[in-house]
Amino acid sequence: MASHPPNTLRNLIIAMVAIALTVALFLGLRSQAGRPSLATLAAQATPYEVAQGNGKPSLVEFYADWCTTCQAMAATMDQLRHHYGDQINFVMLNVDNHKWLPEMVEYQVDGIPHFLYLDSAGELLASAIGEQPRQILADNLLALESGMSLPHQQTLAGSRSLTQDS
Repeated sequence: MASHPPNTLRNLIIAMVAIALTVALFLGLRSQAGRPSLATLAAQATPYEVAQGNGKPSLVEFYADWCTTCQAMAATMDQLRHHYGDQINFVMLNVDNHKWLPEMVEYQVDGIPHFLYLDSAGELLASAIGEQPRQILADNLLALESGMSLPHQQTLAGSRSLTQDS
């Protein structure tokens, strides 16, 4: 009979640790589920070919799945898409897809993320390279939406990842 209390205590500790790990795993997965991934953003993006002909201005982002700056900006881009997505095309072009090589050459993409602000006719108004503050993106999108000149028109360089070919 003396061997039962230590087994009971051991089983209780194992059960408590299992519950704690289950709760931690559940909360961890739940917090991850709330974050948009680049794959999700790309799947929800307006196709480049559609954006070229639908008469709406566009924000084009050249990105890569391995780009940590692109990943860090995913939540901001998702928020902006939810706010401006009815009026502005949000286009995502993966630099690892050779299909976009002509566009990469045309727009001189040598670092990512690389953002293009295109008017409703598809003409380049401004570009920005690297991590951009949410407010700068929002200011430009508001102006793009209303057909006004962009308040941040210069090519803005922030923290970025070089393309793998660079």
